[in-house]
Formats: sequence, structure tokens, C-alpha cells
Amino acid sequence: MLEFNEQTDGRYLKGHGGDTSNAAIAAARQNASVGYLTQLGKDAFGKEFLELWQSEGVDTCHVKQRGDARTGIYFVSHDERGHSFTYMRKGSAASLMSPSDLPLEYISGARILHVSGISQAISATAADTVFAAMEICRKAGGWVSYDTNLRLNLWPLERARAVTHAAMARAHIALPGLEDAVQLTGLTDPDAIADFYLNLGCEIVALTLGKEGTLIALPNERRRVPGLPVKPVDATAAGDTFDGAFLAEMAAGRDPYEAARYANAAAALSTQGFGAVAPMPKRQDVEKFMNEGRAA
Repeated sequence: MLEFNEQTDGRYLKGHGGDTSNAAIAAARQNASVGYLTQLGKDAFGKEFLELWQSEGVDTCHVKQRGDARTGIYFVSHDERGHSFTYMRKGSAASLMSPSDLPLEYISGARILHVSGISQAISATAADTVFAAMEICRKAGGWVSYDTNLRLNLWPLERARAVTHAAMARAHIALPGLEDAVQLTGLTDPDAIADFYLNLGCEIVALTLGKEGTLIALPNERRRVPGLPVKPVDATAAGDTFDGAFLAEMAAGRDPYEAARYANAAAALSTQGFGAVAPMPKRQDVEKFMNEGRAA
């Protein structure tokens, strides 16, 4: 979705958002090989997205443009409680995706497929499409990653629970944020939340805890991986940056704890500017930040 992010002077800065798009770009900036699947409107905003992904090295060969629907839009506002979102995406091209739109061979060739609760919340057909993509990837021997990314203005909590729990049962890597997980599971203790998702069948749980870092839980081992301190300006896509960096590191053969340490640093750096995409760091920036943190 095209993003309009409120600035300190009240004006809105145009940018590009959408959680899985953000994660794809974040992964590409860590030198991962990344492709993206979605639908766009045949409009100026859709053209901007194609140009953005291509400039970032994200493969768009299976991104479709539709003449009968528009590209989605959202606004980000800021106050003392943090940031909030206003969406204009009902009936958007992405929300009209169905399982028949999926490129089977392309998905089967992926090492990791990343999807999210927002991917499923935008429409019933989109939810079915995500489930179908997960099954294609799993049958081909790939891994599935799932971020709950709960947005209660898109669907009621009970439906969100039912769908995301069913999706997590099909995922290998769970990427919930603590606030979302508390609402979805009814649990408050991070270890209990990790156990919940492991019991659904996930093999790796990376529960992000904000400035407290990340809890990485495997069936037989778990550790808290601390974050690096920063003074945040805008946390709009910090979670998406974490996802992309974490998955890029996992795809490169890192263990989950190493991947989380790296992703914590990338997410922290992404809060140093406004908007979803512009502040996302590249690999050299993350490595420099991590080295400085060790030296301190």
C-alpha cells in the first residue's frame, strides 16, 4: 500500500508500506535473494511499487496488475501513545487474490515463504490464498514463516485467532510480536506464549519484545536475545525489518540466535527515520552498528 506518514510539522510524507513488502525489501537489503507475490492496480501507485521493488532487487515477475481494482493506501499518525494507522484498502487489487492466481513452480522453488496475518485479514479469498501458498511451499520442502501482525480494524479478534492459529499450525517459523500474541493467545508470559506456538507445531518461535529484544524458542532450548539501545523516531516498520533481516540470516545458514541478534540490530536502526522503507538499513549499516555495540 502507498503510505502517507505524518511528520512533526503536520505534513504527510509519501512512502511505500505493506508488511510483507517491507519484509521483502528488508531481506533484499541484507543481500538475500527475494521475490514477491501480490496484485496491484493499473495505476500510478502500482507503477511506483513495481519500480521500488525492482530498484531494491526484489523479483516481480509474478506481480500482477489489474485494471478493475486500485492499489491500497494507508496513513500513519503519531501521538504520545505511538503510531496509529488508517487504511483505505477494501476492494484493493491485493485483496482480490485467489488460490488460482498462485504460481506453483515459483513458490515450490522458495527456500522460505513469508506470509502474515494482514495477508489473510484483507479478504476471505486472500486468507485462502495464503493457506494454499503455505501448502505448496511445505509440500515442496520449503519452510513457511508467519507473522501474526494483528490488525483488529481488519477483522474481529475471534476470527483473527481462528485463522492465525490455523496458519501457525502450518508454519515452521513463528514471528509474533508480544502485544499481538497477548491478544491472540490470552497469555501474558513470553515463555508461555512461546510454548503455545511450539505446541501448535512451529519449530522456531521468535517472539519480539520491543526494547527488551527477542525470545527465541525451539522445542528443546530457548534464549532471550537482547536488543541494542537507540532513541526511536518512528517504529512504523521495525517488526517487518526484523522479519526480513531474520529470514535473510536464516536463509544464509545462521542459527536462530545469531539471526535474532542481527535482526534486533536491523530493527533498531529502522526506527531512526520516518516511514516504512526509507530507514531500513543495508547489511553494511547493520554490521557497523553491531560492531560499535560490541565495542561499547
